[in-house]
Amino acid sequence: MSIALGAPSGSKDIDLATPEMEKEENENKKLHEEDEEVEKTNGDADEKLSRKFSCTSVSSTDINDDDAGDEDDDDEDKRAVQLGRQVPLKEQLEMDKDDESLRRWKEQLLGSVDLTDVGENPDPEVKILNLTILTPDRPNLALPIPFVPDAKGYAFALKDGSRYRLKFSFTVLNNIVSGLRYTNTVWKTGVRVENRKVMLGTFSPQKEPYTYELEEETTPSGIFARGSYSARTKFVDDDGKVYLDMSYYFEIRRDWPAIS
Repeated sequence: MSIALGAPSGSKDIDLATPEMEKEENENKKLHEEDEEVEKTNGDADEKLSRKFSCTSVSSTDINDDDAGDEDDDDEDKRAVQLGRQVPLKEQLEMDKDDESLRRWKEQLLGSVDLTDVGENPDPEVKILNLTILTPDRPNLALPIPFVPDAKGYAFALKDGSRYRLKFSFTVLNNIVSGLRYTNTVWKTGVRVENRKVMLGTFSPQKEPYTYELEEETTPSGIFARGSYSARTKFVDDDGKVYLDMSYYFEIRRDWPAIS
């Protein structure tokens, strides 16, 4: 009885709830569709943004790879500045003889160059004559280039913890040498301990040798600093032309070698 009475009551409750549930379902469906539309819009935007970053990343990677390659490239010839065809000095002066300001600049750069001794060769000729080691503790040591090693195979010996300067003497003939630079790399037991690069400058041809003195340095000191070192010295210009590429050995000792 109670079951029979309860059934219609339950049916009535269901009938009354159906419109509300349908209304709620429709509202939920509408909200769901709106959410899907928002997600689709955001998804498209995210995809576009992702593609944009992907393109940027590829471009940045390409640039960085190129830069990294340049930084790792120690070959001076590959780093040469492309200055165009080298022109003989006489021809250079003839080309700009009507330009007063340029003519004065070249005269200032060339100084007292005797053009009769220049010749028609467009390439500058640079010859490194010698290296002088200047120290306050002993007489200057002038070494002709290429070095002549001693009985132990060393080009020279330095005292540990001592102050010294290097001075080069060189000649420039035929034409102006642009951007002449000195590089020196030193190794001890296979480990690179120095990689020095110095821009010397631009030099006009002249009969008298040029001299260039580097800044003062101090040799390392202590028992672990003493011993045999290998080195490589180069002189290169802006065109990548190598005028000297010399490898040698030197020694750092407790005391200066005896003066012969």
